[in-house]
Amino acid sequence: QVQLVESGGGLVQAGGSLRLSCAASGRTFSSYGIGWFRQAPGKEREFVAAISWNGGSTYYANFVKGRFTISRDNAKNTVDLQMNSLKPEDTAVYYCAAATRRPYFGSDAEAYDYWGPGTQVPVSS
Repeated sequence: QVQLVESGGGLVQAGGSLRLSCAASGRTFSSYGIGWFRQAPGKEREFVAAISWNGGSTYYANFVKGRFTISRDNAKNTVDLQMNSLKPEDTAVYYCAAATRRPYFGSDAEAYDYWGPGTQVPVSS
């Protein structure tokens, strides 16, 4: 079992920055990949970024490359998502997810078996 909780969301102006954090408990944190996804109102959930079990590899959606950075601290059981140059279209609920069934970090939401409750990020224009 893995429990995930996101934090750091909140209202931010366009062009601003925000740092989201995903705290994990339960199964050994350093053994699985973590992904960030988001879901905007009226839209489907979409992949944002992912990081491998040891932080050595990362993967980003094209629309966040150069603006968002994912990182992890296995000593603290956390994965952060640094978001810079935010745009109104980044407005969404952001979720972190853990892929524990097999070594994986990527964009396939079906590969992730544990999800946090989400944190809201409204970006004003």
